[in-house]
Amino acid sequence: MPRGPMDRDSVSRPHRSDQFAVLPDEVLVQIFQAVARLSKRSLCNVSRLNKRYHILADAVLYETIHFVTPELHLIFSESLRRRPRRGSAIREVKLAYPASKLSQLIINGDTPVHGSYYHNGSVRYDSLSRTISAMSNLETLDIAVPDSLLPGVGKLFNSPFDLACLKSCTLFYQCENDGYWDLQQNIHIFSHPTLETLVIKKARLDHRGFDSIEQPHETALTKLHLIECDFNDDALSDILMFPKALAEFVMTQTRDPSPELEESSDRIDDYILALKSACHSLVTITIDFPSLTGRRALRMREFEALKTLRINWDYQLFGKSSPKPRMHSVGLPPELETLEFFNPLGTDEEVTELLVFTLQNITINAKNLRTLIVVDDEAARVPQEVVEACKSQPQLRLDIIGSLDTDER
Repeated sequence: MPRGPMDRDSVSRPHRSDQFAVLPDEVLVQIFQAVARLSKRSLCNVSRLNKRYHILADAVLYETIHFVTPELHLIFSESLRRRPRRGSAIREVKLAYPASKLSQLIINGDTPVHGSYYHNGSVRYDSLSRTISAMSNLETLDIAVPDSLLPGVGKLFNSPFDLACLKSCTLFYQCENDGYWDLQQNIHIFSHPTLETLVIKKARLDHRGFDSIEQPHETALTKLHLIECDFNDDALSDILMFPKALAEFVMTQTRDPSPELEESSDRIDDYILALKSACHSLVTITIDFPSLTGRRALRMREFEALKTLRINWDYQLFGKSSPKPRMHSVGLPPELETLEFFNPLGTDEEVTELLVFTLQNITINAKNLRTLIVVDDEAARVPQEVVEACKSQPQLRLDIIGSLDTDER
């Protein structure tokens, strides 16, 4: 609902004793927002005073909706059917409840839901997508529900797009035995034209990616986070061809993934190659995937905008030791400013030598590098030759996490 000045003739005139009557709508909305933070029940009481307050209070009361049970969704769906104007007031929706709560609701049965007008016939949960699509000004959508609802939510992302203002989306579907849900059924989220931030948790995507002939041309996606996903690198490469200015990529996985990974590559260079679809715009890359390795040093000179690179091990950057002499070092991004390793250095002597050589020649390899972040503990100390190489470069700051004697080293 637009929050601009309203036509005063179209609403009931407040009583003369109402001190707020002279205030413009924009100021009243700010006051109502402050009241809602203290007590939404109090704001509900205020909304009953006159029609003007009712309209403005609705914009605040329904700006953020949190469904913690499936019954709430059904009740609210009926409410929107009676008062469709409320749908345009909603800016943020969060659906988060476990499968146990959904199993208590007989989806295709005749049992009525308390508080809902669904008394006869079946209650089908594909109404979920229809309810959300009625929220024409929705900006944030956070999904954390059982995977039985996956197809219904996926319909939201099939063009033409009803959610024309959507900017941020989080997708997570709870599967049996904590398994991976099939992202293919929600694949068109990557073609949403206005979406800027996308977080996907515990999903699996095979090599197919987009198998539809109707592919997007450009999207507004700037941040993509893949949290504990089983993601094929070829599919990732296809997907990243659509954003015109992807700036942040995050991919995380546990040390011992469960269930076992089926689609993911075991080489970090495969993912760096996949990211080259967005090498012109990526500013930050975070790959927290401990089991990834590689046979050769990464080639990242084409990542012309990259300023921060965060990975697990130094050998992910330089490749594992090779029986053959390696006459090359890593090709760091030309504008790189911060390089961070989440795990200890020095587990491979040859890799340590290459890292030291790179640091000693950063004026050639990475002239803008200003910060190197590493970890230190009693079991795995930062190699002294790395410390000395950093000291030899006045512009480079070594940040050792976990060390109490950084200055002495």
